[in-house]
Amino acid sequence: MSTPRGGRRRPQRRQPARGRAPRRSVPPAPDPVDVHHPDGVRLQKLLAGAGFGSRRTCERLIAEGRVEVDGHVVTELGVRVDPATQVVRVDGTRVVLDASKVYLAFNKPRGVVSTMSDERGRPSVGDYVGDRQERLFHVGRLDADTEGLLLLTNDGELAHRLQHPSYGVPKTYVAQVPGPVPRDLGRRLRAGVELDDGPVRVDSFRLVDSLPGKAIVELVLHEGRKHVVRRLMAAVGHPVLALARTKVGPVRLGDLRPGRMRPLTKEEVGALFRAAGL
Repeated sequence: MSTPRGGRRRPQRRQPARGRAPRRSVPPAPDPVDVHHPDGVRLQKLLAGAGFGSRRTCERLIAEGRVEVDGHVVTELGVRVDPATQVVRVDGTRVVLDASKVYLAFNKPRGVVSTMSDERGRPSVGDYVGDRQERLFHVGRLDADTEGLLLLTNDGELAHRLQHPSYGVPKTYVAQVPGPVPRDLGRRLRAGVELDDGPVRVDSFRLVDSLPGKAIVELVLHEGRKHVVRRLMAAVGHPVLALARTKVGPVRLGDLRPGRMRPLTKEEVGALFRAAGL
């Protein structure tokens, strides 16, 4: 074999062995951990009940290695699961198997307080859910003058995590403020503004629309301090005239009318679990 100048041999390309079939993608091998619960419900039945399609479709999800139980891949179709104690994920997203759990999006009207009852007789969130049997929690609060998205659930662990500042679930607000808005306002808000209880900075800010003497702006922030948006905008010289929350984490208010509520989709619930680290 000839040697190129410099005395170094060119590396030879490895030729595939004759007669050897090309590799095919195969589902990951199941972990050798027994997650089977003898008194549980068949996994494909639970997935079908959670809205992942027919039992045959759910069996295919299992066979393809896309389903985990308690963190372990399951490919056997005979596995039974306890929906009350075991955690199931499809493609990494947690599946709610407990049929007693409720997850709702509520468009809180202006003038309604974020409590389940009010000793002063003011309209409250509880007035809109009084006919439900579940004991619901509201995830965070909106002051009486703020309308928009409020999440309601009887899943105490999820509600706690979504409100805890360490998980930093973003909230999106749309505010009407006096205009015009200076061009550098977004930069100032992203850099941080000092309030009486410490600095606050937004994740993003944009001008939505300009009106004569007014402006509509959108703010995204992780903060959950009381009246934080109103105090923040007042501190930069643009006090809030009207305020609505349009998004919590991955859940959008959309076209939900004030005073109405809707159940969250399984995709929204799964995304909330991811945001809360569950």
